[in-house]
Amino acid sequence: MRNIDFGMTVRIAVRALRVHKLRSLLTMLGIIIGVGAVVAMVSVGQGATAQVTQRIASLGSNVLQVFPGSSSAGGVRGGAGSVTSLTLDDANAIAPACPDVAAVAPIVSRNAQIVYGNQNWFTSVTGTSTEYLDVRSWDIADGNMFTDDDVDAGTKVCVLGQTVVDNLFPEEEPVGAIVRIGNVPFTVVGVLTVKGSDQDDIILIPVVTAMRRLTGRTSINRIMVSAVSQKRSDAAQEEVTQLLRTRHNIRSSEDDDFSVRNMADIASAVASSSRVLTLLLASIASVSLLVGGIGIMNIMLVSVTERTREIGIRMAVGAKGRDVLLQFLVEAVVTSLLGGIVGILFGIGAAKLIGLIAKWSTPIVPGAIVLAFVFSAVVGIFFGYYPARRAANLDPIEALRYE
Repeated sequence: MRNIDFGMTVRIAVRALRVHKLRSLLTMLGIIIGVGAVVAMVSVGQGATAQVTQRIASLGSNVLQVFPGSSSAGGVRGGAGSVTSLTLDDANAIAPACPDVAAVAPIVSRNAQIVYGNQNWFTSVTGTSTEYLDVRSWDIADGNMFTDDDVDAGTKVCVLGQTVVDNLFPEEEPVGAIVRIGNVPFTVVGVLTVKGSDQDDIILIPVVTAMRRLTGRTSINRIMVSAVSQKRSDAAQEEVTQLLRTRHNIRSSEDDDFSVRNMADIASAVASSSRVLTLLLASIASVSLLVGGIGIMNIMLVSVTERTREIGIRMAVGAKGRDVLLQFLVEAVVTSLLGGIVGILFGIGAAKLIGLIAKWSTPIVPGAIVLAFVFSAVVGIFFGYYPARRAANLDPIEALRYE
């Protein structure tokens, strides 16, 4: 008698799965969870990477941040910024002396209560120069930026971020209005374009005004420096470091009393860390696939035991061991692949839901889908082979006698 063809073997295998629908669904559950977790975790990891990268890019990938140094007294060390080592003169000296620097913005910041009419809002007030917009690649949406004359004269004018506008001017035009920062009146001369996230929760005022009216200090919190290009940011960092060491009379054997942070290096480090985290999440999620594979093997072993007499009848009418092997292997692979398809849909849905809750993009990675699907097929073959082999090796006579 001729051997049963492959098409018939597949039909028999699918029919066996349909007869036990609930058991087949429970068998697929581990694969569904595993594949879904892999797809969702990779998407969430990619979304987190993109979110952080976007935030850093919004600060400027060619931006350097210069912070005051740390203090050390009596064995007690302070953090960065505990030494007031940066001055407005330091900031003004950078651009003329450093050819790889495009723009410089001194920063004096503090939080303050802002009041307009019967509205108030607590936000960050940043004293800076007109070059702040160039360093941050930011634009004015309405009105104008304050001028260099406003900075030199310490004029009481301000530019608002969109979040501040939304909270203080829900129904009015802000440009020309007078707001109180603390107890000091400021005239609104402009509104910034939307940057996104909490970056719009800001008010810009001239740096001299901030030093006179808000902090009463002659030092500044930090200096933002924009290099002429991202490729020249390392050169700009070296130039700024050497200039400040000279200005602060730091000998070659002494440590800097300031620190310079390169945003390009930070972006690269964050991207690398995010890739490692995504791989770790995907690896953890893939453990569910192995658990699902073990579930397939257990159920298939039970199925072989239940269908021992059926196997004996098939062999008695001419089926070969390889036909039985193929039938049970197909059942395992079909179960795994169907679970993989459902798992992919589940993973995409979970990724989108997490994106909505977290309010960031969770891009679906085709490579992760393909990898998870292929891995589910491999799991079906690997864990289904032993039960299939056991069924194929049954003795037909003993199988027919089985009750």
